[in-house]
Amino acid sequence: MKNQSRRKFIRNTLVGAAGLSVLPYLKACKAGVNDTIRLGFIGLGQQAVFLANGFNQIPGVKIVAGCDIYDVKRQRFSRLVKKHQEDKEETVELRTYEDYRAILDRNDIDAVVIITPDHWHAFQAIDACNSGKDIYLEKPLTFTIEEGRKLANSVKANDIVLAVGSQQRSDPNFQHAVKLVREGRLGELNRISAFVGPPPRPYDLPEESVPSGLDWDKWLGPNPYVHYNGRLNPPISLDPVQNEQFWAEWRYFKEVGGGFLCDWGAHNFDIGQWALGKDESGPVQIIPAGYAEHEHITFVYEDGLKMVNEPFDENRNFGVKFSSDDAWIEVFRGRFEASDPSLMPPSAEQNGNDVPYETGTAHLIDFIEAVKGRYDPIANVETGHRTGSLGILGNIATDLDRPLRWDPEREQFEGDSEADSMLSRNYRQGYSL
Repeated sequence: MKNQSRRKFIRNTLVGAAGLSVLPYLKACKAGVNDTIRLGFIGLGQQAVFLANGFNQIPGVKIVAGCDIYDVKRQRFSRLVKKHQEDKEETVELRTYEDYRAILDRNDIDAVVIITPDHWHAFQAIDACNSGKDIYLEKPLTFTIEEGRKLANSVKANDIVLAVGSQQRSDPNFQHAVKLVREGRLGELNRISAFVGPPPRPYDLPEESVPSGLDWDKWLGPNPYVHYNGRLNPPISLDPVQNEQFWAEWRYFKEVGGGFLCDWGAHNFDIGQWALGKDESGPVQIIPAGYAEHEHITFVYEDGLKMVNEPFDENRNFGVKFSSDDAWIEVFRGRFEASDPSLMPPSAEQNGNDVPYETGTAHLIDFIEAVKGRYDPIANVETGHRTGSLGILGNIATDLDRPLRWDPEREQFEGDSEADSMLSRNYRQGYSL
């Protein structure tokens, strides 16, 4: 980004060093109170409620707009935000919209928080870039690798601050794990087990009637048509109050999502990439599950190290295990295990709390500070794109049912036009990037 500040220079230098000396900054940073950052939310589902509760805790931040294609979600969001503003004795200020472009047209909004299904991400985020809005974008970054590269290019071209909702980068346990690997405390790694779950399955839910107040055509947007089922967009009510009873399941079907491989891969593959210093690169080979001796989807890096989508404990926790001949560590949300007590994080960092993980403010504060300081946040667009690419690559290898050679610099497969054709997707008529 232009006019790189001293603060950004120091921060990037420290992150580049193996010691990850930036870690204390994340815990100590405080949002300023002199300049208010005004936010607009695009997508008002379950995750938006969590994030709104988090952003509402940060001094100098005010949510002034929200958008969703489901009227009851707009009403719920309005009640939530206005109550917070009343409780804080602030000027009550919130407008809601059905079309996200109404938020982008407002000059008084500094940044947008995008929490829509993956098939909308690239469209809404690139539009936000072109309107000059900074962006907090939920993971995975985009639906395809081509979309991810276009978004990363747009962020850079427009000097936008974009943070990806990869909260584990702001979690002290995961930071400690990355620090140990980068400092060589485990010795030479021989395997990374990053368990995230399976690829998507074909959409097989029965057709149901679209609820009143939900614009299903706008929910689909650029995506080819699929019929409505309530598992894709969980129903809620205001009287009586009933929020979502489950996470929206569009993410698990290949027609509208990337499966666990993309959804949770955006968290756990991300930690593996971070620890290996691959935030601007990736693996060179992808091997699908069931091929030869490979029971699980495997990503092979240029030095031969493998990151495997495999469970590493009896409870099949979603997390990451780093292993060498001499030591190992396991890290997942709320827990850290190690082969030697000297590898454990400080005891104070092992204790969780009763706040939903998605509401934890460290990651959100990092974004607000980055907006004010005009530097890259801890989970920036390039790292989000590279991490998201792994899940997509795994899905392509699964669909083709054969190993693939990948060039992370060119972002193309080696001598495989069939696989290359799967780096993009077809959009419904009237939509184009």
